[in-house]
Amino acid sequence: MIVKTATAYQRKSIIQWRSHEPSRLETFSDAVFAFAVTLIIVSLEVPKSFTELYETMKGTVSFAICFAVLFQVWNQQNQFFRCYGLSDGLTVTLNGILLFVVLVYAYPLKFLSGLLLLGNSNMPNGHLREMITAVQVPTLMLIYGAGYTAIYLLFFLMYANVKKHAGQLQLTAREVYETQTITRLNMILTLIGITAMLLAWLLPVQYSGYSGYIYCSIGFAYWIWYSYRGRKARKVFPAIEPKVS
Repeated sequence: MIVKTATAYQRKSIIQWRSHEPSRLETFSDAVFAFAVTLIIVSLEVPKSFTELYETMKGTVSFAICFAVLFQVWNQQNQFFRCYGLSDGLTVTLNGILLFVVLVYAYPLKFLSGLLLLGNSNMPNGHLREMITAVQVPTLMLIYGAGYTAIYLLFFLMYANVKKHAGQLQLTAREVYETQTITRLNMILTLIGITAMLLAWLLPVQYSGYSGYIYCSIGFAYWIWYSYRGRKARKVFPAIEPKVS
């Protein structure tokens, strides 16, 4: 059990951290992510009646989903800077665009999660109202897909840029391999987003919402890709057995 735990920890630490203190760029990025979370928060006002409280609490699960998505994006961005500590012009530019997309992406993400969980109706000021019509669904799926695709395309470009600085960063062969694994995974995730957008555009209006099911393949993409790259890595880079005392 100790050996398995040590091996798992070693796997997570394949790429050595080259940055330990947050830079001004990372501090600014954290502030932007915090603002994005503020945009999707359940409510900024204290409910004045039980009806308002109930409507607010109905949005808790929706908020949790949005928060989890943004946290995952923040975590990947944080790991990138922790592992490589790059601050060249291209990285700064790509990161700036990523932060902009995250802010724009917050509201479509909140709207879509609310639509899926609460149904196609809400009650602003006590009046029941339809959230979206059938003909608007393809546009919503295209907007959401564009945000998702842009995020992972930017991550792909950021990781691809690391290769140009491999010598400067003194990356080992194993670190280069792991960086390539993450780079290509981000391209796979980008292609999933593009596929979802194409389906939303090409499917009949009444079926365009089903294009969202393509995002269910994300978990399988992670599993299949990391399983394949893991098997290949074990052949190319023989594992060093951890010492057990």
